[in-house]
Order: sequence, then C-alpha cells, then structure tokens
Amino acid sequence: MKQKDRKVWYERGLRFECTRCGACCRGEEGYVWVTDADIKRMARALGMDAGGFRDRYVREVGIRKSLKERPNGDCVMYRNGCRVYDARPPQCASWPFWSGNLESEETWRQTARSCPGIGRGPLYTCKEIRETATAHGYARIL
Repeated sequence: MKQKDRKVWYERGLRFECTRCGACCRGEEGYVWVTDADIKRMARALGMDAGGFRDRYVREVGIRKSLKERPNGDCVMYRNGCRVYDARPPQCASWPFWSGNLESEETWRQTARSCPGIGRGPLYTCKEIRETATAHGYARIL
C-alpha cells in the first residue's frame, strides 16, 4: 500500500487556525531551519538586506542555517508576535502539521494543550495536511 493510500487517524481532516499566540515560538530550544531564499524574504519583510539579516539573526549549524534564539529559548523573530509572520520560514508555516504531532490522536491532543489554534478555524483535509507536511519536509510518517 502506498504511503498516501494508508489510512490515518486524521483521515477526516483536522481544524487549525493560527491565533498568533506565539506558543510554538517561545520557550523551548530548537532549530528553525532557513534557506537563503527564506533569509532574503524575511530580510525584505524587515526592510533589511540579506547580509545584515544573516549576521544579526541567523546561526550556522554544521552546513545548515537556523534562526537564532534568545537566551530564554524564544525565537529571535518573536517579540509580541512574529515580526516576519507573512514571510516566516516554511517550517513555521507548516506548524502544527509535523509528523511528531500527527503520530497519534494522543500526540495531537498533547500538542493542542499548548496550541490554542488546534481544533478551531478551517478544516484541513487529510490531503492538505499531507501536502503541507511533505512540501516542508515534515512527512516522516504521514
């Protein structure tokens, strides 16, 4: 059976609407992977050149690039809201449809405890969820 034909617990879809609360942007350390195209787009959104943005907000992690974090773990782009929301990286735009959140109904419920947008807003079909996750590299088990 092909991966896309496999039945999943969310086959009837899931509701989500970002409330811009920042819960997914704050507190925990991690990586927000970015490409050169992401850097250029975010720099434009802040009225900066890409080089200045890179120097100020991006760190090298091996051969990859990630947005920096504040000492408390918050994303450097978060200050009373995402400063680059409309130009945010694909990793951020695909939240909460990451494979770790979609492993089971229980992991989805756990994620919903910290994400007030889960369960509200438009209904995303199973196909849309898979396409979102796949397009942004988060389709490990979808």
